[in-house]
Amino acid sequence: MAPVPHPSEEPDDSTGAYVGLSAGAAERRARASGWTTVRSLPPGAIITLEYLRGRINFEVENGTVIRCWRG
Repeated sequence: MAPVPHPSEEPDDSTGAYVGLSAGAAERRARASGWTTVRSLPPGAIITLEYLRGRINFEVENGTVIRCWRG
């Protein structure tokens, strides 16, 4: 039998710490913290709601992160 995969742990940083940062600074910080997928979205973007471990999402308006969430 194949081994059961164990998803890696997510970084333990606060999503609120990204709000107010520029999109570029937020992405650099997220990647340095260990997030494997960084997604920047405009306000009101239509997205799927599946949870993807290791992904952090940024809602970006005028180049600034206004909302951030995991998955």
